[in-house]
Formats: sequence, structure tokens, C-alpha cells
Amino acid sequence: MSEAVSTAAPPALLPSLDPLLRAWLPRQRWFAGKGRPLTHLNLLSATELLPPGAGPGLIHLLLQVGQGPGSTEAGSQSPAEADCYQLLLGVRPTLPFDLEQAAIGKVNEGPLAGHVVYEGLRDPRLAVLLLERLRTPGRLGPLRFDRDPATQIPAGLAPRPLSGEQSNSSLVYGDSFILKVFRRVGPGTNPDLELPRELARVGCTRVPAPVAWYEADSATEPVTLGVLQPYLRGSADGWQLALHRLAAGQDFTPEARALGRATAEVHTALAEALPTLPLHRSHTEQLAADMTARLALAVRAVPDLQPYAAGLRAAFDALAARGTAACTWPAQRVHGDLHLGQTLRTAGGQWAIIDFEGEPARPLAERRLPQPPVRDIAGMLRSFDYAARSHDPWDPAWADRCRAAYCEGYARTTGRDPREEPELLRAFETDKAVYEVVYEARHRPDWIPVPMAAIHRLAGPVGATALPRTTGPGPRPGHLPAKTFTARPAVSPRPDSRTSPDRPDLPRRPLP
Repeated sequence: MSEAVSTAAPPALLPSLDPLLRAWLPRQRWFAGKGRPLTHLNLLSATELLPPGAGPGLIHLLLQVGQGPGSTEAGSQSPAEADCYQLLLGVRPTLPFDLEQAAIGKVNEGPLAGHVVYEGLRDPRLAVLLLERLRTPGRLGPLRFDRDPATQIPAGLAPRPLSGEQSNSSLVYGDSFILKVFRRVGPGTNPDLELPRELARVGCTRVPAPVAWYEADSATEPVTLGVLQPYLRGSADGWQLALHRLAAGQDFTPEARALGRATAEVHTALAEALPTLPLHRSHTEQLAADMTARLALAVRAVPDLQPYAAGLRAAFDALAARGTAACTWPAQRVHGDLHLGQTLRTAGGQWAIIDFEGEPARPLAERRLPQPPVRDIAGMLRSFDYAARSHDPWDPAWADRCRAAYCEGYARTTGRDPREEPELLRAFETDKAVYEVVYEARHRPDWIPVPMAAIHRLAGPVGATALPRTTGPGPRPGHLPAKTFTARPAVSPRPDSRTSPDRPDLPRRPLP
């Protein structure tokens, strides 16, 4: 994001911070460039939200981080590139004991010489300041703060950080609001601001509407930096709820069916709010070609996929063949990374869908493109499989019932059953399972039997739906499956999504 508008900063600021940031950045969960050397840091903007003095200061940075060649999540070698990161640096003469874990380091020269810099979001005094900026719309250097005037945001709400997120950072204020601070940013409105705002405009209540946000100027489009939304107090995480029902031997099909209806309502509202387009022959062929290319890279990264490669390619060939038969499907804006961990059942018993950022490892422009709604459906179907296989003993019938109920709930709302488009559904589910294998091989090798079981099923004849009892449930901590799967050591994929999950959001919850 070299075109960002920069703010005048002391020339010695970045040189004084450079060695500290080079050591600190790769250790952060949200840093996308792990495993690749940092070649240069370039300060795009520096804004004092609170000038440092006797008390804490808060400095907002947009920092371009250049890195040498490395690898992508799918296992391909990537060229040298530069990403832009948002940093909120606290500045104090010394750190109190409760902030020592947030320390970045002591600055020895430059305008901050003698001060300690640290992760500012961990400091309650600075987190409150950020909320005050959001409560008061206006500009500060290249930063612009805005809000929905119809929503009251009380002053003095106590902040607390959420732990475990991978690609972003979040703060909860007084159990009333949650602020997501995007870390890896670029020009263009982030879908996690754009889509909930559009959904609110057309009256969809399945998604919490943004109440405030802040952006930075750039030479092209504004850069979304953070979004404040209502915090759904008392809600249950969909992934944890499913695991609880499994452990208790309870049925989850009513919830799965209701979740299918919720997904359908969101898709319908998105199609109403934003343009749609048909997927013509060229589009379906390109979809299939992209999936085939990702499979080839994945086979290089995880050789155990090789015996299944021909069967997996058949799923993508079937999609391309339907495209050449003049069969078209609509494309529209979608969630982009839907799974049980992106859902909440509210205290009132309704399902809400959150985190519309998509897969953060993908370019922002790609995440904002219209796509077949089946992509979201395939992600949720894979999530039911993950949940079932995380339970001992493995219960394949539980996953099958949930998958069927979800599709039924979707069909009752839209009048279109995803199972009536088997080539499209199979192709997207296969593409997702291939991604999961590579991710697990890199980050959780003891979990790789879960997506490999899906690979075994999906590589079979078209129309095969039974989930084979091949490796049993997902392994418990410290328990390795009898067969281990290997990945080529030369490939070190960039951890994704948040996300999560693009990634699975593993630190926050097991990958759905």
C-alpha cells in the first residue's frame, strides 16, 4: 500500500523503532509473513492519537513491511512482496507490571529515546481513548473517524481485549460493543464494514450493524482500519454449541436447519443490496481452472494427496463441463469464510452471522468479488464434518444429519436446494478440503486425518456421499493418529485467516 497518504513524522522515528519492530512483528499471531525474511520497513503514516508525556502516549502507525520470497498457504512459492500493517503503539517512560507482557522494547535513540513502546491495545487507558475517538467523528491527520448517528455510544465503557484472534485484534467495551482492529490493511472498504452496513440498509437483522468505524486516506480508496459493532452478550458460539451437543449425545439438526435459514436470509439480503451476475461458461471454467491449480500446488506441499489427485480433479472437471453445457449459476457477494465459528446463537435463540472479512490471506479486491453462494454453504458443510470428527467416538451420522438439515433450511427460505447443484457444491467442498489438508499439515499435523477423510470421500465417484470410517475421530491433544501425513519441508505456508480459520481461526477456537 505504497500509495497511502503519509503524515509528517520525525525522520529518526522509524530508524529508532526498526530493530524493535523487526523482532516483534514475526511473533504476532496476526502477522501474515511468518517464515519469510523481513527486507525493509517503510513508514507510510504516523499519527499521535495522544502525545507521549508524563502519562502514556498512543501513536498510530501504518507500516509497510517488505519481505523476501516465501510460500503461500497453498504451498506455492511467492515473489517478494510488501504488506501494510496497522500498529497502535503505547509509549511510557516505564511499564507497570500488568503491561510487561505487552512490551515491544525500549527505544535508545530518536524522538522516543528512553521510553518503552508496547502494544497499545493492551492498555485500558489507551483503549478508552480509541473509543472516545470513535464517539466523536472527525479527522486527525490521515485518519477519519465516523459513526452511525442513530446509535448512542456511552462514554467510559471499560475495555477488555479478546485473546486468541489470529488476523486481527478485538476489544470488548462494557459488554456493549466490540471493536475489531484490522492489522493487515490495504486500499478499499473491508467487507466486514461494507457488507454488514449494506445488510442493515436493507433491513437484515441477522448481522450486527456497524455503529462506528475509522479509516485512513490513500491515493485511491479509503483504507478500513477498524469497525465497532454491538456485542451480542449472552450469545453462544456456534462451534462450541455444536461440540457441547455432541458431547451430551444431543441432536443438533434443529439448530443446523435454523442456521441454513439464517444463511439463506443473509444471501437473499446481499443479493438485494448489491449487484449480482450470472456465472457464464467462461466464469465456471475459470473457477474450475483456479481450483485445479490450487490442487496442483497442494499436492506438491502434501505428497499424501497424490493418490487422490485424479479423483479430486474430476470434481473440478465436472464443474467446467457443466459450464460448457450452458448451465449458469448466479454470483453475488457472500460471506467468504463461513463456518460454525463465525456464527452466534443469541440469548433470544436466533442465529447471527459475524466476521464478513473473508479469508484475509486473499487480496482484498478478490474478497470483494461476487461468488456463488454455494461457496459459503460448502464451508459450513465442512464445518459440520470437523465437529463430528472432533468427538470420540466419531459420529458420521451426526454430521450427515446436520448437513442435510442445513441444506433443507436453506432451501425452504430460497426455494433452491444446494444439493440440486451437485457439481458446484462438490467442487467447492473439494476445494475447501484441499486447503484444509495443507493448513493442517503445516500447523496441526495430528488433525490432518479429518480433512483427509473428506478427501477420500470427495475423490470417489461423483454422487458418493457416505463419510468412511477411516481414521476415527479427530485426535485428542498428545494423541497422534497411527498414520502420519507429511508436507514438504521446503514449503512454509503463511498462516491465514484470522481464521481463522484462511484460514482457520485456530488460536481462538478449533478449526470448524
